[in-house]
Amino acid sequence: MKIIRLFFQLVRGRFFRKEKRRFILLSLLLTLLLLFIVLLFARDFGTNKPIKWGVTFSKRYAIELNMNWQEVFVEILYDLGAKRIRIPVYWDDVERTQGEYNFQDYDWMVRAADLVDAEVVLVLGRRQPRWPECFTPAWTDNLADSEVEEKILNLVEEEVNHFKQYKNIVSWQVENEPLLSIFGECPPPNKDFLEKEVALVKSLDSRPIILTDSGELGSWSGVAGISDTIGTTMYRVVWNRSLGYTYYPLPPAYYRYRADIIKYLNPNINKIVISELQVEPWTEGIPMVTMTLESQYKSMSFERMQMNLRFAQATGFDEAYLWGVEWWYWLKLRQGVDEFWEYGKRLW
Repeated sequence: MKIIRLFFQLVRGRFFRKEKRRFILLSLLLTLLLLFIVLLFARDFGTNKPIKWGVTFSKRYAIELNMNWQEVFVEILYDLGAKRIRIPVYWDDVERTQGEYNFQDYDWMVRAADLVDAEVVLVLGRRQPRWPECFTPAWTDNLADSEVEEKILNLVEEEVNHFKQYKNIVSWQVENEPLLSIFGECPPPNKDFLEKEVALVKSLDSRPIILTDSGELGSWSGVAGISDTIGTTMYRVVWNRSLGYTYYPLPPAYYRYRADIIKYLNPNINKIVISELQVEPWTEGIPMVTMTLESQYKSMSFERMQMNLRFAQATGFDEAYLWGVEWWYWLKLRQGVDEFWEYGKRLW
């Protein structure tokens, strides 16, 4: 009932401007049609099929959890044993003063990963994993939109030229969910500008481009025509102030059928991966460290974490990046709860 209520709220435009309603309505209708077909013919795509597990690591998030981010990163490499790591590069962290770039911390991460033969996906641009999604330096506040876009292109060029020396970077992710308009504190999506970013990266280096979209709220079609790889989110339980906790009733086949359709319509897509597999709680609009464990477990208990891992395997995708291993380590370090971390070690 919560999902139905949200649907009608969206249609009435309580959350969106008028010009977006038609697109939102069409997207929801197509999603509901696809879901209906999937529920009729759904099947799992081989829960025993091997899957390559990776993690997303956010320096910023580790700090928010009151931990030493370098310690967490080392533990992810050496104790957890991760061999694939997606690393966001935050613009307001690397260009705190206009025109002055400091990639020292990110160099350290890429080199540390290389020491254990771990592959890296580097996220470029303004929009990055973790709330509030866009990380724009304060010095841009008085710039026009066109000037900010020029500075983003400068940033992306600096990032690629600096990091292309590292052979263990296997892909460039350009922005994060760049065409998703209903989540994050970001300017409206601009596909034309995204195409400029992608073209720039391709002109500087030959490694594959990843573009990401929401598996639950996005169409994938917007990024499909300009990317080599699509990364999809995979969330099972979310929370917002209007509806509280909401459980997505999507079967594994829903994601796989969508992937097959997108790849058929876009031969340029080499593969589709799970870029964010939920293995941490969805916060109730407050910092994670201020929530009780009881509240955290409402959306991510130990049992649900295992269920989500099995769910990802059942989709038949070959590659999945876990979202929330920093939280696993926080549980172990600050709460004395190590079952998430210890279970995760079995994945590699």
